[in-house]
Amino acid sequence: MAILKVIEVLANSDKSWEDATEKAVEQASKTVKNIRSVYVNEQSATVSDGKVAEYRVNVKITFEVQ
Repeated sequence: MAILKVIEVLANSDKSWEDATEKAVEQASKTVKNIRSVYVNEQSATVSDGKVAEYRVNVKITFEVQ
């Protein structure tokens, strides 16, 4: 039996929501081991001068506790 834990992470990118998601996982993996999945809970963006300035994601990262 595996014990899994979920944390919530906020991340942003000036490129895309996918890039923001990758940054969230990359940053979390520096301190959290055994990451199993990532769930994009929410997406948003900031707008400046009529254009998207920043993509933001709120993700849930699931990892196995040893």
